[in-house]
Amino acid sequence: MSGPDDSDTKPGRATWIAVAVAVAIVVLLIVLVARFWTGLGDTGMSEGGWVALVLGVLATLALGIGLMALVFISNKRGYDDPGGDGR
Repeated sequence: MSGPDDSDTKPGRATWIAVAVAVAIVVLLIVLVARFWTGLGDTGMSEGGWVALVLGVLATLALGIGLMALVFISNKRGYDDPGGDGR
């Protein structure tokens, strides 16, 4: 749980280093995937493939956003807190 002094805290140096490392890893992975993808040769995708890709990405994002919203709502309303009888 957060205390009254948590609202004024700023991310520390270790947090920024962790974020920088995570961003660097993501960028490195994107570059590697792009290089391997172009090395495959003729890798065209049909219109149906693009539609399926876009629909899959949108459905995955909607599911992830919806589930995270439920987690935050559940936490805010106290559904995750233990009951009074220890259940």
